[in-house]
Amino acid sequence: MDITIEEFGVSLGKKSERLLVKRNGKVEQEHALYDVGQITVASRGVSISTDLIEECVERGIQINFLTPGGKPYAKLTSPSLSATVAIRRQQILAFTDKRGRDFAKEIVLAKTKNQMNLIKYLSKYRRVTDPALYSELVSAAGEIEAIRFGVDHIRGSNVDEIRGQLLSVEGRAGEKYWNAIELLLPEDLNFERRTRRGATDAVNVCLNYGYGILYSRVWGGLLLAGLEPFAGFLHVDRPGKPSLVLDMVEEFRQPVVDKAIFGWLNRGGRPVMDDQGLAVETRKEIAARLHEKMESTEAYEGKKHKVRHIMQEQARRLASFLRENRRYEGFVMQW
Repeated sequence: MDITIEEFGVSLGKKSERLLVKRNGKVEQEHALYDVGQITVASRGVSISTDLIEECVERGIQINFLTPGGKPYAKLTSPSLSATVAIRRQQILAFTDKRGRDFAKEIVLAKTKNQMNLIKYLSKYRRVTDPALYSELVSAAGEIEAIRFGVDHIRGSNVDEIRGQLLSVEGRAGEKYWNAIELLLPEDLNFERRTRRGATDAVNVCLNYGYGILYSRVWGGLLLAGLEPFAGFLHVDRPGKPSLVLDMVEEFRQPVVDKAIFGWLNRGGRPVMDDQGLAVETRKEIAARLHEKMESTEAYEGKKHKVRHIMQEQARRLASFLRENRRYEGFVMQW
């Protein structure tokens, strides 16, 4: 279970082996710590007791901090989570050989496949109600599929040699995807294009907030797998940029965030904005839907697993791939 705190003035503490969420000294929530996976604080004015921090560190419970807009700015973890040196050495070396190249290719293939599949999933409800729109959406999915086939023809000995070509594939597929999403969303939302930084329209603000929650979950998984979050492959390294987190997030944008938010909006959900961006109730709604999605089960390696467990297993699979050169396969949700 993941706990997300979105309200100003809340305090977090512990009693015995339980997490207490209080407001004005009164307990509003109580959770057994053995049930808690991560704690995410997405509001100003939240206090946390040092007793709870110590208990979380001992139990491996990570505490994430996001701005009200969803931008991660801090994470509390145990120092021992980053003590696996052998894996990180291989991770750095992989940047210059075929491992980095192959991983980056898999990320682009998985992301574009999920984009294509989500369009198909959302468009099936228009097959009868709006045949013209359905035809246009199926055509967009087909165009993404044709674009992603180009990855198979990209050649190079390391990721630096092919990054530009991969980003070109990702960019062209992304343009088709977001154009299709514009057609799928209700007109009153006035969604025109995907905006990352400085977004002011409700749809993009919702997406950015959802992606912030996803970043924190993926970041935690990478640390638990012994990987270096700031040494990525598809995304270039820059000071303060967790490039491996950004790489791994690409596999889960559509299955976790996009599917949850677009489903909510298409069923009549409407974001409420205030002077902080998303109103508290909207942030609660998005967090709840994302947590529900991460607790749902999907087929993975022949069995049903919770999505949050799949995210962790993908991080471990990447570590094995880098350390032992085992095959890495990007995650594609079954639609």
